[in-house]
Amino acid sequence: MSNTYSEGDIQVLEGLQAVRMRPGMYIGSTGPRGLHHLVYEIVDNAVDEALAGYCDTIEVTLGPDQVVTVKDNGRGIPTGIHPTAKIPVPELIFTKLHAGGKFGGDSYKVSGGLHGVGSSVVNALSTYFEYEIAREGGLYYGRFESGGHVETSMVRKGNTRKRGTTIRFRPDPEIFETIQFNRKVLRERLQELAFINPNLRIVFTDKRGQEDIQEDWLYEKGIQDFVHSLNEGTETFGPLVHFSEDWDGYQVEVAFQYNDGYSESLVSFVNCINTMEGGQHETGFRTAHTRAFNEYARRMGLWKKKENLSGEDLREGMTTILNVRAPNPDFEGQ
Repeated sequence: MSNTYSEGDIQVLEGLQAVRMRPGMYIGSTGPRGLHHLVYEIVDNAVDEALAGYCDTIEVTLGPDQVVTVKDNGRGIPTGIHPTAKIPVPELIFTKLHAGGKFGGDSYKVSGGLHGVGSSVVNALSTYFEYEIAREGGLYYGRFESGGHVETSMVRKGNTRKRGTTIRFRPDPEIFETIQFNRKVLRERLQELAFINPNLRIVFTDKRGQEDIQEDWLYEKGIQDFVHSLNEGTETFGPLVHFSEDWDGYQVEVAFQYNDGYSESLVSFVNCINTMEGGQHETGFRTAHTRAFNEYARRMGLWKKKENLSGEDLREGMTTILNVRAPNPDFEGQ
């Protein structure tokens, strides 16, 4: 083994090479968790269009040979030539890390797909990746193969009255331990997104078996329906409490209801990302909830002891959904 270390040992990885060499840095792992994260990255971009007010339907399809198709009816990715990169905008977005519409301007006030690496990483880790964009009367198509290499540069296929973006890709079996998607894992995440985005329709179709399996979600009451779903099969007490508030670019929405259980269940989201590891938004809610209940109890003469009621006791048997939308969130565990 050589112990030399010189200038020639320094490597510079161009384009998407770094993603393919160290995929875990971008999607967490090359196991099932990382595999499913590919779908989430593309779906999150479509959800961002819904958050911006331009998309009300997202269709996710699992096809034979583990091919994934994600289709939305949003504005469609811009199809012009980028002024500085001098290539079609879709090619820039799908082949360059940190290229996207979420780093400035007014295209997206809030966003879950905030890193600007999602689509290009999916492209890098796929055997093929193709897009179809319906925008401003035109229908455009392009295709990449072998980890992000341009196979078909963007072409105009024809005219259309529709709008939106369709992404189709197949994960690279040379990268992942398995490319077999778990329908249960995907359906849980997609239904979750439908719950926290009221009036957003999400259609999930699995075409890998002998018969297609399709599920269609649309919840008019959003996280209120989510709480009802989580409390299904339990006896509930009192009304379902729901409120929302907009302040200085932030949107906070909370729904909770008590049931006959003994444990607390709190599920939180920031810009549609499930913040399973918690954060200041959860701490803030719990603190405010405890303070409000104690103040009410004392004001109404229901609690006269010197010490306060504990937060753990007050949240026993409470199911809560906390949904926050923020312009510049700081994710540590995304």
